[in-house]
Amino acid sequence: MDYGHPERAERLAADYAVGTLRGGARRRFERLLPAHPALAAATAAWAERLQLLAGQVAPVEPPPSVWTTIQTRLFGATEGESTSMSTPPPTSAADAYPSAAGRAALAGPLRFWRGLSAVALAASVVLAVMVARPVPEAAPIVVVLRSTPEGVELVKTGFVASVSADGRALVLKPLAPVVIDAAHALELWAVPKAGAPRSLGLIAAGDVPTTVTRANLLADTQAFAVSLEPSGGSRTGKPTGPIVSAGGI
Repeated sequence: MDYGHPERAERLAADYAVGTLRGGARRRFERLLPAHPALAAATAAWAERLQLLAGQVAPVEPPPSVWTTIQTRLFGATEGESTSMSTPPPTSAADAYPSAAGRAALAGPLRFWRGLSAVALAASVVLAVMVARPVPEAAPIVVVLRSTPEGVELVKTGFVASVSADGRALVLKPLAPVVIDAAHALELWAVPKAGAPRSLGLIAAGDVPTTVTRANLLADTQAFAVSLEPSGGSRTGKPTGPIVSAGGI
């Protein structure tokens, strides 16, 4: 699944932020965040939106007369009590907790108000999603880096690079686990139309995706390539070993 797709990232991030993504799906989403910049950015944006929404609700302290009105409607009162709006709230446990008959009378209204609160919360979340959802961005660019004849013998795997549409993030995934000895390393390069390739860093071993975040990844870039270098990477800033995998944009 392409988690860099803007609409998919926005949908998953929204479900995660409002709490509708649960259980194993939620834990799997959290494991994906470090390797997928688009998911991480969408999740951070949704957290900020909901925080702003919550900050717009000012706390309100009800007047003392509210408690008297609730008591009167639920349990009844004498004529003098029902018209009085200045009775203070309960000051003891006996006053605060109604009798068994009172609790039975209170259960129905409580269920109503709790249900109403749940509906209001759901409506506010839906409204936030509808209002705050940004205009979908362009889809990421996917580049397949195929093994070269030398690469088939040396590394035995190709790669798939997913580059965000704004050219600020790249996720490189091996098609099979990368197996390489301790004396060597794989290095990723951005190959321009003219001039020397630019190093984008070393590639992780195993089946772990490699994430690159920097500005203008696609600027003057015609292809991506992977070279076999000494441990720690090229010492010259240019590829020194064989190109084991490459793919044009």
